[in-house]
Amino acid sequence: MEQRKTRQRRVEILKSAAAAFRRRGYHGASMGEIAQALHTTKGSLYYYFKNKEEILFFCHDYSLDILLGMLERVEATGGSPPQKLRGLVESFVHHILDDLRGTAMTLDFQALSAPLLRRVIAKRDRFDRGIRRLLQEGMDAGAFAPGDPKLLTFAILGAVNWIPRWFDPAGPATSEEIGRVFAEYLVSGLQHRTR
Repeated sequence: MEQRKTRQRRVEILKSAAAAFRRRGYHGASMGEIAQALHTTKGSLYYYFKNKEEILFFCHDYSLDILLGMLERVEATGGSPPQKLRGLVESFVHHILDDLRGTAMTLDFQALSAPLLRRVIAKRDRFDRGIRRLLQEGMDAGAFAPGDPKLLTFAILGAVNWIPRWFDPAGPATSEEIGRVFAEYLVSGLQHRTR
């Protein structure tokens, strides 16, 4: 119970910190600003994180754990490759817009020290390889046109990761609608064209 409460509080700090990092940049945001947004003291932040870099690492690590969990669930379903990819894209959009409010995944992980950076890159690469597997599976089954899974994965990730740059929570499009439209567009672009 205590461990769950601690993790929940760390996630609250993550969301506040990610918003501050996005507004002012990683180097411009202070622990004081993050604490103030949470209506707490800097001292209480240090109970959960030893420094700002650990918060940045947790932002990426937490987000990537969720994405890898989504990928595992999608890969475990019995659907077709297009259905799996649609489900993954919709979940990915929902995660970055609703769960993270468009912040944590867009942060500059290059500010991390080498050991933490390697851990983030390893998880990011696992997610990347998972999308490539889905694409290759679809190509092998004839559901997707032949192509380079690596480049196509970059196109998908680029499209989805850019959404927080323009998304307006007060705008007319909901995250569900955006997820559905992006999933349909991206998946249909991979399928064979008939003349």
